[in-house]
Amino acid sequence: MVSLGFVGLGSMGGPMCRRLAQAGYAVTAFDLDPAKLAEAVDAGAVAARSPAEAASVADIFLTSLPHPAHVETVMVQAGALGALRDGAVWVDLTTNRIELVQCLADQAPPGVRVVDSPVTGAVDGARTGRLTLFAGGDAEAVATVVPVLSRLGEVIVCGPLGSGNVVKLVTNQLWFVAAAAIGEGFAVGLRHGVALDTLWTAIRRSVGDSFVAQHDAPSIFAGHYDPSFTLDLCLKDLRLIGELQEAVSARLPLTDAARDAFATAAERYGTDAPELTVAKRIEEDADLSFRLEGTWVAPWEVTTPST
Repeated sequence: MVSLGFVGLGSMGGPMCRRLAQAGYAVTAFDLDPAKLAEAVDAGAVAARSPAEAASVADIFLTSLPHPAHVETVMVQAGALGALRDGAVWVDLTTNRIELVQCLADQAPPGVRVVDSPVTGAVDGARTGRLTLFAGGDAEAVATVVPVLSRLGEVIVCGPLGSGNVVKLVTNQLWFVAAAAIGEGFAVGLRHGVALDTLWTAIRRSVGDSFVAQHDAPSIFAGHYDPSFTLDLCLKDLRLIGELQEAVSARLPLTDAARDAFATAAERYGTDAPELTVAKRIEEDADLSFRLEGTWVAPWEVTTPST
């Protein structure tokens, strides 16, 4: 098997790295958090002392980091980009700024190819291998990494370098609109006497259905609002969407409204608050409760593929 390097072992990167190690790949991993690195080692990875060391031994080097600035720090300041050897492929799994990915690709050593492949499917998708990965890059480079990425979920080939992030940000754009809206729907239904469980069933079995209704609503019902993804990360993605939005010569009022809704939630609860506090704000303002009794398995506790 090819040798892998993996840097960034957070909510998404940690489960992905562990799955690859458990699949039998020789994985050399690094994270600033010793506890997260220890979890990867327990799954079969080898600990690196730095990002550059993880990159230097890899045929395929993967990064999964929260912000574009973190990618630049790992690849440039920490020396990972320069440590990549001839023939290696760097796969950035981060939801990133396309200009940065392209700039770093231009700085890569000779013989190093770059693929951007941000992921979707939440932390439970990362734990169970049910992610969707959006791969952009040279066709040969993408073909080289698909067998590895397929261990993590379904790979959708999107086009040239940068297109993976465009597709990911479009899917997030639509998620943000739906996430901002579902609390509004719950509020209208509850205020007019419809039971929340009835309302949820009707939404999922109608034109109102969405990933938010199917996957995310239980985090609202449970009252934890899914802290595995923070408002800080939501606002980061919304800023990246805004950069893409500037090239569209039309108003996008739903996207703007979603951005405002998440910014309002962050002002009230702080940027470290869970992503779905965008619905909590509506609960509080409307003096309603979106709690619903049920066996709600938190996304970070899922251990088997969902059906």
